[in-house]
Amino acid sequence: MNPMRKTLPDGNIIYAIICASIITCSTAIADDYRDARAELVAAYQAQDYPAMRVAALKTLEARPGFAGAMFNLALAETLNGDAEAALQVLNELLAKKVDFGADELEEFALLHELPGWGAYTNAVAELYKPVGEASIAYQHDSPDFIPEGIAAGSDGELYLGSIRHGKIVRIADDATQLITASDGPHWSVFGMRLADDGLLWFVSAAISEFSELDEADAGRSGLYALDTNTGKIVVRAPLPPTGNKQVLGDLVFDGDDTIFLTDQADGIVYWYSIANNEFSTLVDRGQMGSPQGLVFDQSGSSLYVADYIGGLYRVSLSTGNVERVTPHESTNDYGIDGLYRYKNRLIAIQNGIRPNRVVEFEPSSDGSSIIGSRILAMNLPEFDDPNLGEIVGDNFLFIANSHWPKFDRDGNLPEELTGPIVLKIDLSD
Repeated sequence: MNPMRKTLPDGNIIYAIICASIITCSTAIADDYRDARAELVAAYQAQDYPAMRVAALKTLEARPGFAGAMFNLALAETLNGDAEAALQVLNELLAKKVDFGADELEEFALLHELPGWGAYTNAVAELYKPVGEASIAYQHDSPDFIPEGIAAGSDGELYLGSIRHGKIVRIADDATQLITASDGPHWSVFGMRLADDGLLWFVSAAISEFSELDEADAGRSGLYALDTNTGKIVVRAPLPPTGNKQVLGDLVFDGDDTIFLTDQADGIVYWYSIANNEFSTLVDRGQMGSPQGLVFDQSGSSLYVADYIGGLYRVSLSTGNVERVTPHESTNDYGIDGLYRYKNRLIAIQNGIRPNRVVEFEPSSDGSSIIGSRILAMNLPEFDDPNLGEIVGDNFLFIANSHWPKFDRDGNLPEELTGPIVLKIDLSD
């Protein structure tokens, strides 16, 4: 087995794949896709494979090109005995440079006798070769840190936030300084941004992977501001409860007073007024499944928002209107975690598809579609679920090894992990 490939610890790879997007989807959403997914799981469990195929086609009607849905259709085809149809779908996935390890699953053994199987497996092997170049910009020697948040300062210092322990560290001149520890004010640290006034704003959530979780806090989330000189939290803004689990994942500034934020668990996009210490809703629950990275378009009048399971969207700041950005037929815009803009290009970190990658999207002149893309980095030796980053000048700095897939079902980690590695890609090439 290629060491870059993701495997699931319980061995039930197929069932985990077909259920994955239901697990990550906001419980508030009841759309055509979700309904079709429920039909698909029920048909799979009942071994009613014709019904599974029908449900798989419905999911693709609801979310065209969604990699997980395409794989489920391939699985349904092979379980129905149509090896050629299954291989065709797998090749369509491969054309988008996406793989689910079908060549290693016994459910696809029927395909092994097809004339095109050898070419397919050779192409899969090629897919896992390193692509692009990146240099190591920073390293932090703390194996169980589990980084998510990252922010860069004007003096070259870098800030990293920990999912596991809620800590924030400053890395500068090859020295690491603990800025704050989790002593009650916050939980796991997700997205971070450094403001012009020197305050480090970050979002935090009480999730099961947080080592000091108080079960009474589970499902809570909030926005915080840290004075990096004193190490004191100067703003604490808990997210108003909605009755659902909340996980603020990322944020972006709009001027000196407004911060836009995404709740990846509850499916809501908020804006926060610093002056009024108040949250308002830009995008209500139900329009997105799991909003993650967000960045302004060139005009500054709209936000691009990456829905992990729904693709790329554009949101009007004046109306809150949400429109799907049409992807190019050769691209895959699902599974985006971090999202950034460099000049007229979008830089995305995709860890929701395999192999993980950093990709560059070219929007159309009106921003309504993606007209091209290229992979900047994929399968690099430092990669282990890259997640968030920041553009500094012409360079893209990003966390290469968050180790998120290393958590077991109980939130525990293996002992032998590397500390956080931040890679740098020159975007000016």
